[in-house]
Amino acid sequence: MSDMKQGSQRDQLFADFARHVNLPAGQLEHWLETERSRNVGRHKGQRESHGHAAGRRILRLLRTPRADFTADDLVHMRRAIHHIDRQLKHRPRGDVSDTDWRFALMNWGHDPQR
Repeated sequence: MSDMKQGSQRDQLFADFARHVNLPAGQLEHWLETERSRNVGRHKGQRESHGHAAGRRILRLLRTPRADFTADDLVHMRRAIHHIDRQLKHRPRGDVSDTDWRFALMNWGHDPQR
């Protein structure tokens, strides 16, 4: 693949990630520190939910200069985009303000009410 095509695909990935991850780093960090964030999606005996761990990684990515991203970071960005897209297709009816669905998405850096 040409360098120019790779560069435009990488730029598109960053644009998609920025559109999907709509919580700024400071807000995501604050959210991840809450009890609700730590508990949503966590199963009995599980130290941390998958979504909470993903959120910590997304927070790190939000604070990483583009030039320092690894191939694994780019994979996680794609994973986050796809996860958010899938979850948005399952939006519950009614007010989602205080729902596990919303809180789980927020762990991935996306607040559907923004």
